Amino acid sequence: MKGLSKSEAIFKVVAHTFLIIFALMCLYPFVYAVSAALSGRTAFYTGKVVLFPVDFQLDAFLTIVKTKRFWVSYANTLFVTFYGTIWALVLAIMGAYALSKKRLVFRRAFNFYLVFTMWFSAGLIPQFLNYKATQSIFETVGIMDDKWLVVIAMGMAAYNVVLLRNAFEGVPSEIEEAAIVDGAKEFQLLTKVYVPMSKSAVATVALFFGISRWNGYFWARTMIRNRNEWPLQVYIRDQLEEIAAAEYEATTTYAPNSLIYAMIVCAIIPIIIIYPYIQKYFAAGVNMGGVKE
Repeated sequence: MKGLSKSEAIFKVVAHTFLIIFALMCLYPFVYAVSAALSGRTAFYTGKVVLFPVDFQLDAFLTIVKTKRFWVSYANTLFVTFYGTIWALVLAIMGAYALSKKRLVFRRAFNFYLVFTMWFSAGLIPQFLNYKATQSIFETVGIMDDKWLVVIAMGMAAYNVVLLRNAFEGVPSEIEEAAIVDGAKEFQLLTKVYVPMSKSAVATVALFFGISRWNGYFWARTMIRNRNEWPLQVYIRDQLEEIAAAEYEATTTYAPNSLIYAMIVCAIIPIIIIYPYIQKYFAAGVNMGGVKE
């Protein structure tokens, strides 16, 4: 470490060591889940699975491949994540754009009410009543698919709106004025100027929304009545409860919990694939949207 003082060198060594240990701690649960899914029944129950698979088998994953309800739930999760992310992102972008404009009437009041919801949450009961009211409206117009309920009713997140608002406020006013001189309207300003110049913040917020929808459990479990419309997280939880309540005979090469771990591994694969492509925008987006000059 040329050019560094002794104290700076010690700090770098300690910091890097801490980060490596922290990264390994974050990685270990996933490695264990893979190993547990690939390990044999006896090895799992006797606690021999610590890092690598023991008594290697693929039957747990093969069972999942043949389980229709698992893939139906997977499709439901993809549906909720895709449409939920688009819906929430559109609302967040439009709300953030409006709140970033100083010419907006009662702008300070709207911003205060937005941040106020972050300080003091309404709680579960108002949220539940909101979901029930939305569900009644859907049924009135003939929409009986409760997946749309989760998509629409979860469309707003104050923190993400604030991130985008701060990012939009960082766009130079000269660029907006030049676009207006060229004849750009409000919608063109938003889509041709603000969103492209804030793509890091937009990508970061899209990642937040996507992960939230992919991992969503509580409201999907509470509001979706048809088991065939359950997303993956609710289905996995239901299977875990069935395993806890049932007594399984030693008729398979894998432990019942290994099947759950195999489901978890399959559930996290899309996030692992997508995240590296968005990661480059992540740090820049948080800094751009989280720091107000």
